[in-house]
Amino acid sequence: MFRGAGTALNVATVLLGSGLGVLLGHRLPVRTREVVTDGLGLVTLLLAALNAMSVTDAAFARAVGDSAPVLIVLGSILAGGVIGSLLHVERRLEELGAALQRRLARRGGDSAERLRFVEGFITASLVFCVGPLAVLGSLSDGLGRGFDQLALKAVLDGFASIAFAASLGWGVAASALSVLALQGSLTLLGFLLGGLLPEAHVAALTATGGLLLAGVGLRLLQLKAFPTGDLLPALVVAPLLTQLVVAIR
Repeated sequence: MFRGAGTALNVATVLLGSGLGVLLGHRLPVRTREVVTDGLGLVTLLLAALNAMSVTDAAFARAVGDSAPVLIVLGSILAGGVIGSLLHVERRLEELGAALQRRLARRGGDSAERLRFVEGFITASLVFCVGPLAVLGSLSDGLGRGFDQLALKAVLDGFASIAFAASLGWGVAASALSVLALQGSLTLLGFLLGGLLPEAHVAALTATGGLLLAGVGLRLLQLKAFPTGDLLPALVVAPLLTQLVVAIR
């Protein structure tokens, strides 16, 4: 298989799942769609908790010290939030979703339709792009070590996109562009770097990503319109901050 096959498979499952979700969504009562979205919110919180537990990873503690992992995650969230809010990441994601809706829609939709498209695009993009499988699987694919991790992620995202699209519509399909851009870039990065991140750095990124997923879960449950997009830079800060602590020790 060619390098990048994992990302291509992931994009295909998101598009296929979104199409099935939209077709199914029209045949489901509003109440049923709301329950499906709530269920996804609960599962997202479960995944968030599992990812956040990487803060207890033994390799992470050995590399930075027993008391440092939580502080590193905290620092990553705070620094990433400051950077993201100054760069208006959340707003730019919303603007991108609105621009895609205007370009892809065959006819002009009302404001409610546009908001639904944007919400579907942002929510699905964050869920599909925030997580260890997206990063590690793409890097592994770029290194020529196979795309088993991305194949697993593709299956998970395909089923999730069915449920998302049933509630949020075609905006979920547009998130395939986010998957292509992020995972394609990471696959290229893996090809160029020729090596994976150390285990401690991966644990820091995973734990930080878990907290971001918690924000997505809160949005899906409509408990709080959490600005998760503004926290995305934390995923870059986490391994950098880990490396800084390792160097100081």
